[in-house]
Amino acid sequence: MTAFLHPHADGVALSVRLQPRASKNQIDEPVGSELKIRVTAPPVDAAANQALLRLLSDVLDCPRHSIELLRGQTSRHKVILIRGLPLAFVEEKLLGRK
Repeated sequence: MTAFLHPHADGVALSVRLQPRASKNQIDEPVGSELKIRVTAPPVDAAANQALLRLLSDVLDCPRHSIELLRGQTSRHKVILIRGLPLAFVEEKLLGRK
């Protein structure tokens, strides 16, 4: 199991270090106990958070309502809850995108 994914009572918790205003939306390598994710949206009016949740929804091929920001609304360090998917599947999808 990776350091950035944890079992949660409602699904899988994902620890993220978000970089807004990137040149493209992409999932990078893990940095410590977080997965680095870049989005093109600026960190204004929750635009970067919404872009992050949309990107995860696309990568994991799951409905957007299955992904929720638990912690870090105004921080680069975030915890995301992913409902309805097994941890091994989430790990494979996130790391298989390289």
